[in-house]
Amino acid sequence: MPIVVNLDVMMAKRKMSLNELSDKVGLNLSNLSILKTGKAKAIRFTTLEAICEALECQPGDILEYLKDE
Repeated sequence: MPIVVNLDVMMAKRKMSLNELSDKVGLNLSNLSILKTGKAKAIRFTTLEAICEALECQPGDILEYLKDE
C-alpha cells in the first residue's frame, strides 16, 4: 500500500504510549492499534486532527505517500 502510517514514529518521538494517546484523543485502544499498525483502510479528518493536536504534529508527520515501484 502506498500510504504509510508513521503514528508509531511520532508517538516514540513524543514519548507517548498508546494508552496515553487513546485518553487524549478519545479513541479506544483497538482502533488506535489498527491505525498504528497500518491496517486501517480509512481515517476521519476529525480523528487525524485530534491525533495531530495530541502529538503536536502535522498530518504529513503521520501519513506518508510512497509510490509503488
